[in-house]
Amino acid sequence: MNSKLLEGKLVLTVSQLSNVLKDLVESAFEKVYVEGEISNLKFYSSGHLYFILKDEKAQIKAIIFREVVNKIRFELQDGLKIICYGRVDYYAARGEINLIVYEVIPKGIGELQLAFEQLKRKLEQEGLFDTKRKKKIPMLPQRIGVVTSPDGAAIRDILTVIKRRFANVEILLYPVKVQGETAKYEIAEGIKFLNEKFPHLDVLLVGRGGGSIEDLWAFNEEVVARAIAASKIPIISCVGHEIDYTIADYVADLRAPTPSAAAELVVKSKEELKHKIENYAIRLVQNVKQLINFYQNKLRQITTRRIFVSPQVFYEDKIKDLLNIEKKLYIFVKHFLEVNKQKINLYQEKLNLLSPQNVLSRGYAIVWYKNSVLKNVDLLKLNDEVKVQLYKGEFLAEVKKITSI
Repeated sequence: MNSKLLEGKLVLTVSQLSNVLKDLVESAFEKVYVEGEISNLKFYSSGHLYFILKDEKAQIKAIIFREVVNKIRFELQDGLKIICYGRVDYYAARGEINLIVYEVIPKGIGELQLAFEQLKRKLEQEGLFDTKRKKKIPMLPQRIGVVTSPDGAAIRDILTVIKRRFANVEILLYPVKVQGETAKYEIAEGIKFLNEKFPHLDVLLVGRGGGSIEDLWAFNEEVVARAIAASKIPIISCVGHEIDYTIADYVADLRAPTPSAAAELVVKSKEELKHKIENYAIRLVQNVKQLINFYQNKLRQITTRRIFVSPQVFYEDKIKDLLNIEKKLYIFVKHFLEVNKQKINLYQEKLNLLSPQNVLSRGYAIVWYKNSVLKNVDLLKLNDEVKVQLYKGEFLAEVKKITSI
């Protein structure tokens, strides 16, 4: 081109033009929502994530930096339709336009719901929901571990129900947060700790009271699900949301709709057990009476036969038959009584083992202070008056010396 033609014209360098474009583009799209489909998704060791956001007619490169990636609850994958919130960046060195993403919203479904469905599908395919791997909940647990908040309604409800149904059950609480960023790690650690340090526990209750899906989300986290699956102690999940299930509910050995319901399931009522034993005894007596009546009627039928009217006919053989019947009847009734007597004794022994009076009879005592059972000497002061309950009788005592352990 003739240099004279450029006289009076503005000539820009590439850098100058790039700077102009950068200012124009970035100032025009500081905040923008862009809808499209993920393609060519790549994760880098730096933690940053790169992909193409496209539709039928165009595409744009997109970048999500590590800090934002860590906050996304669901799994990004090629083909997923999303809405990105962010800004447009012009990279002058390469003349490229990129979308810097601050937030990702799944198209057509909520973020939490998508995360839930993705994790549910993943764990189900691994067999974590399979009924064959679920452990049986013991009939009469004596040692119960609870993983929940020490300040929430869940632990209060559990203690209230268990005290009402069978007070002398040992309960061990592992206190955790049940919502917030750290809740999932605390819950998983609680399950692991109780398995390692208290393997003698009969069952674990893991849960919290009701709340929104955000409040309950810790029980939809993969780290909690895998901790439940790895537990050698049977686990009852008791997240207080009766209608919807959490991931923890699917993995646990048994699901209860609320913490109170979990306590009802795990601890049989003392009165209920006594009632069962009484019913067994009544049924035993009724069955024995029916057997006796049956064989008495049979015996009467036999004695009216012709052989008894004319005993000289087949006398010896028939007498032997009768004796055999009587012997079998005696053996059967005796065996029946012994078996059912053993059942009654077994249930009676279980009740006695769980009875506080049984413990007191071995020389132990219960100390009452201000109408409550004393468990910690730190609550006492010198000259305080306490009541001491023995196997037979009780007496008042005055505190003269306090020694803390």
